[in-house]
Amino acid sequence: EWFMTPQTINAYYDPTTNEICFPAGILQAPFFDPAADDAANYGAIGVVIGHEMTHGFDDQGSQFDKDGNLRNWWTPQDKANFKARTQRMIRFFDGIEVLPGLHCNGALTCGENIADHGGLKVAYQAFRNATSSRPLADFGGFTPDQRFFISYGQIWANNIRPEALRNQVKTDPHAPARWRVNGALPQIEAWYKVFGIKKGDKLFVPKNKRVDIW
Repeated sequence: EWFMTPQTINAYYDPTTNEICFPAGILQAPFFDPAADDAANYGAIGVVIGHEMTHGFDDQGSQFDKDGNLRNWWTPQDKANFKARTQRMIRFFDGIEVLPGLHCNGALTCGENIADHGGLKVAYQAFRNATSSRPLADFGGFTPDQRFFISYGQIWANNIRPEALRNQVKTDPHAPARWRVNGALPQIEAWYKVFGIKKGDKLFVPKNKRVDIW
C-alpha cells in the first residue's frame, strides 16, 4: 500500500520497507516529459529519483538496514565522517537568510538537503553516462550540460508569500524552493565548470567550503 495517491505530485522513500515510490502525478512536465531530451529529463525527474535513493543514506535513512530494521550498520569511522560532512551542510544552510532576520534551519532541513545534493550528483553522472556515446546538440543557446542544471532549477520555480515562507522555514524539513536550487548547485563541481562560475560571482562558494558528502 502506498503512502500517496496516484494523483500526488511528489515521491517518497520508505526506510521501513526500503522502497521508493513515484506516483503518476509526478511523471509529467516539468518533472518528466517524453517529448523532451535527456538533458531536461535527467535534470528533473532524474534528480528526483536520485534524491529518493539518497534518502536511504541520509541522517535518518542511514539508521535502517536493507530489511527496514532500525539498526546501526555503519562502522564508527564511516559514521563519524558522515556526521562531519553533514555538519558542514547544516552550517551552510544556517547561514542562508531567506528574509530579513530569518535564516534557514540547517538541522531541520538536513536530510532533504543531503538528498538534493546526492540526487544532483547521481543524476548528473547518469546523464553523462547515458549521453557519452550519443552526445546531444546545443539548444536555445545552451549546452546539454547547462540545460541539465537549468531543468533542475525550473522544477522548483515558484511564488510564495513572506508569511507562508516564514511558516515553511519553521515547520518544513525541505529548504525553501529557491534555496533548493541556489543552495544546492554551488556544492556541485560540474555546475561551476559548465557555466564558468568563478570567484566574485554571486553564488560562488570557495572550494574548501563546499559540501561534498558522497
